[in-house]
Amino acid sequence: MRSVFFDLGRRLLVAAGAAAVAVAASAAPKHGIAMYGEPALPPDLVSLPYVNPEAPKGGRIVFGEAGGFDSLNPFVLKGSAPYGLRVYGYESLMTRSWDEPFTLYGGLAESVETGPNREWVEFTLRPEARFSDGSPVTVEDVLWSFETLGTRGHPRYLGAWKKVASATATGPRTVRFTFNTNDNELPLILGLRPILKKAQWEGKDFQNSTELPIGSGPYVVADYEFGRYLVLRRNPDWWGRDLPINRGLHNFDEIRYDFYADGSVIFEAFKAGEIDSYREFNARKWETAYDFPAVRSGEVVKSIIPHQRPSGIRGFAFNTRRALFADWRVREALIHAFNFEFVNQTLNDGKAPRITSYFSNSVLGMRPGPAEGKVRALLERYREALLPGALEGYSLPVGDGTAANRKNIRKALRLLAEAGWTVQDGVLRNAKGEPFRFEILLKQGATETGQIADIYISALSRLGIEARTTVVDSAQYKERTNNYDFDMVYYWRGLSLSPGNEQRLYWGSESADRPGTRNWMGIKSAAVDGLVDDLLTAQTHEDFVATVRALDRVLTTGRYVIPFWFSNVSRIAHKRTLHYPEKLPIYGDWIGFQPDVWWYEQE
Repeated sequence: MRSVFFDLGRRLLVAAGAAAVAVAASAAPKHGIAMYGEPALPPDLVSLPYVNPEAPKGGRIVFGEAGGFDSLNPFVLKGSAPYGLRVYGYESLMTRSWDEPFTLYGGLAESVETGPNREWVEFTLRPEARFSDGSPVTVEDVLWSFETLGTRGHPRYLGAWKKVASATATGPRTVRFTFNTNDNELPLILGLRPILKKAQWEGKDFQNSTELPIGSGPYVVADYEFGRYLVLRRNPDWWGRDLPINRGLHNFDEIRYDFYADGSVIFEAFKAGEIDSYREFNARKWETAYDFPAVRSGEVVKSIIPHQRPSGIRGFAFNTRRALFADWRVREALIHAFNFEFVNQTLNDGKAPRITSYFSNSVLGMRPGPAEGKVRALLERYREALLPGALEGYSLPVGDGTAANRKNIRKALRLLAEAGWTVQDGVLRNAKGEPFRFEILLKQGATETGQIADIYISALSRLGIEARTTVVDSAQYKERTNNYDFDMVYYWRGLSLSPGNEQRLYWGSESADRPGTRNWMGIKSAAVDGLVDDLLTAQTHEDFVATVRALDRVLTTGRYVIPFWFSNVSRIAHKRTLHYPEKLPIYGDWIGFQPDVWWYEQE
């Protein structure tokens, strides 16, 4: 078991000092770009600080995934493509260091240049950059990829593209994007757009295709069967294998994903040795369920990976498009009815800390009590759009730990009565006599979430509410969530230390009625929209932190999600032949960690 302490506070103070000068760098080509201040790593970097640059290449790693997939095109709304395909098969102009809140270094591009106020960004391609078929990555590919993804790709690409006034080739290897909006994050957002091969799609319908796009990443698809497995093989001719930014990364010859219909079966497959690594989200299970032979013999190792990223939000989300959940008092009542202490004790022995806000567990999270200082000044501008608690202070209800949860149930009944719902002959009804009835949508294989839902439904029955769960396969789940065809749904959104444009996609008003966004709750709030604008134009780190804390208050007091728990560590059980570096990134076990920096080595 290994643990690492991160002095994130010190790093952020340094970043804040650097940011006080100006957000934007001067107009000169550079090897990297940071949201605030300057990149931490020099132009002549040897490797990322959290990799083992001498890690051996070879071996394979096998993962188990719940659900299935029916597409190999991860860039469109149609179908469901495996996560690993997008991450390891494709590259962007810049690549991220996960040891900094938000800094990018050259990937397909060797340099980046911005205007004095970041009103434009220019990238210069590396001459050696190649697609997996050996053809060069060109400026034409970049321009086509940006326009195609922004107009015919997944909705997540639309927002940034709408802010591009012009996209032009300024040289054989250079491309410039000029913006129509003041948004300091845009150069970084565009730097992370995947680059695809234009020639592959001539005469084809990209938007409705499940065909595998040609990429330039370290892995290519070696084998697959829809719904069952995907095998990625390291490309021995990958053009970027010798770049310092890639040293120590992508060490496995093969990455395999096996798909299972039920989450509990994945754990059994891991115990049987069919899967190489397993993330455990249940604290009690980590302590009690890992006494099988492979652990006792040392063939399986239990590793704890600390982090200091925000808790994010995980829980049951209300679809506020439904009239049933449009009233915040109804949502508050159902939050009171969720007996967190009892659920936590039942499933986690009471050990898991509750998510208290979207950015809790970080410097970006809202502080307890009334809003003060810059946070209050920001919120006052949107006073008319705020719900109770945003200015005065808000905290989630605390139960007594018993199944009855009487105090909170009584409070829930009072809130429901204020909203026009009363118990009549044991059934909660409105003035028209209509019963309070709804469905909780779950994806097949979500065993623990189903257990949580069962306990919650039992509690709701005490209010005269009839709730039921509906379990669907991966394809139906994606179809229904893409079109917001649900009453309540399990929702999990990880959040970073550098929130920006993606916040519009998560909870911006523009995304509320557009299919395929992550605003499953249907949030339409002038305060949310305005604060996202504010964080994108913040000139100092101090202003940025205050803005995110204000946004956190608005989201939390919006009562859009019934929060579950989080963990400030990740628990990974894995075969002892799998290794990772002692030095960990500030994000810990997150994007860019496993299998990216891991390697295979026999003792």
